[in-house]
Amino acid sequence: MKKTPTTKPRKVQEMAPEYRFDYKKAKPHRFAAQMKDEPLIVMIEPDVAKVFTTSEQVNKALRALISAMPEQKAAARK
Repeated sequence: MKKTPTTKPRKVQEMAPEYRFDYKKAKPHRFAAQMKDEPLIVMIEPDVAKVFTTSEQVNKALRALISAMPEQKAAARK
């Protein structure tokens, strides 16, 4: 019978410096303007999909929910 090699548990290390992201050097997404008019895809759970079978039904329900919500400050929405 062969012995299976045992591996030593890895030590959890800090993220290497080359993987740390400097947000001060970030640039705008260069394809964002092209994607502005594209539809947003959202996955819904199967039980919800049984009730809302089309995107129009989902949008109508969400708009009704939005209209029932109390008004928020414009700054809080962005």
